[in-house]
Amino acid sequence: MRQSEKGLLLIVSGPAGVGKGTVNAELIKRHPEIRMSVSATTRKPRPGEIDGIHYFFKTQAEFEQMISENAFLEYMHVFGMNYYGTPKQFVVNELNQGHHVILEIDVQGARKVKEVFPEAIRIFIAPPSMAALKERLVKRGTETPEAIETRTKTAFAEMRAMPECDYLVINDDLNEAIAQMEAIVAAEMCSVAHNETVINTFLGGIEEC
Repeated sequence: MRQSEKGLLLIVSGPAGVGKGTVNAELIKRHPEIRMSVSATTRKPRPGEIDGIHYFFKTQAEFEQMISENAFLEYMHVFGMNYYGTPKQFVVNELNQGHHVILEIDVQGARKVKEVFPEAIRIFIAPPSMAALKERLVKRGTETPEAIETRTKTAFAEMRAMPECDYLVINDDLNEAIAQMEAIVAAEMCSVAHNETVINTFLGGIEEC
């Protein structure tokens, strides 16, 4: 008998500049059974974006209909302009096919998903230090000193959510961070909580012996 073949929903959070996008992209590159969640949005497609791959592009009426049908794990209305959300059915379909799904989302969104999908695994990716995070933001060369200070303060506030998470990954070395992510997936696939059906099958068989 094999262990559960259902995939895991991995909620990955962390402050801007910590490298969570790089970690996730490399993890997916190495493991084709891991997929990135595809969000729905009401904003217009940008050049080169493909519906169903980069986003599920919806009209406002379509999105609000999905809200009324409770079809999102989480959603937000950004600046009162465009909606963004995580379609529940897409995630469930991928998990049932045995794919692990990464949902890269902020702390507030992570809390919402965990409420409606308690079996999801929350992973927080943190920098080796706040000084290292600030240095990474400076090296980007894309923001003003004032913006960097604001991001640093926001990052510190976000990091207060670390105790809420199931796992902490320190992204000091990329390969080490990926190895830790791989270890988390392996451990969770062997967890008792993820294998209740298998356990019940065993126990039912024992009673019949």
